[in-house]
Amino acid sequence: MTSTDPTNPGRVIVTGGASGLGAAIVHAVQLAGGTPVVLDLNVEGVSGHARQVDVSDSHAVDAAVREVAEELGGLDAVVTAAGVDVPAPLDALSIEQWEKIVGVNLFGTVSTVRAALPHLRESHGKVVTVASSLGIKAVGDATAYCASKFGVVGFTRSLAAELKGVVGVTTLIPSGMKTRFFDARDDQYKPQDDSRLQDPRDVADAVLFVLGMPATSEIRELVVTHPEEDSWP
Repeated sequence: MTSTDPTNPGRVIVTGGASGLGAAIVHAVQLAGGTPVVLDLNVEGVSGHARQVDVSDSHAVDAAVREVAEELGGLDAVVTAAGVDVPAPLDALSIEQWEKIVGVNLFGTVSTVRAALPHLRESHGKVVTVASSLGIKAVGDATAYCASKFGVVGFTRSLAAELKGVVGVTTLIPSGMKTRFFDARDDQYKPQDDSRLQDPRDVADAVLFVLGMPATSEIRELVVTHPEEDSWP
């Protein structure tokens, strides 16, 4: 059953919810009285509802979402926070690496939303896709990441037009955050000054704000960035 408390986000699927921004969103949903469900490649140590799934595998995502929705009696929101990147020049990335980045960031977003859509229609729920400041401003050595995040922006704008008045749809556009997202990168691609990286908990609070919007108003796009961030606008 959907909570009658307007501050309770209800049953919320969070892809990439085991770490980084996703984990911060899961924690925020829990604090607000909601029921988060983590979809992640590694859910070891995750308490509560969780499913181990590679979000680039559309069939696995579909099965996991259907299973979770049946278990919880429906869904109220989806937040697609799963994301990967391997910065490198185009000809230095293998085809498999390039396609994996797009597979997780874009196709994983689409697959999760598609699978959840029947339940979100029923609950008049919400979709929050996580794009990036590099989804509206391109940089070099990031062809796959920029392509995927530009794709998320375009997909979500089209989805909002398609579902207006039925399901709330928001594109979240954050800049860099203090997470482990940069850990595996070569040194040249790691932030040299992390003072401009955001606390993911602040971005998670923005997600909770979106999920708490009344049915009479919607936030279509939300940019959350450090005041001195230079990747936006």
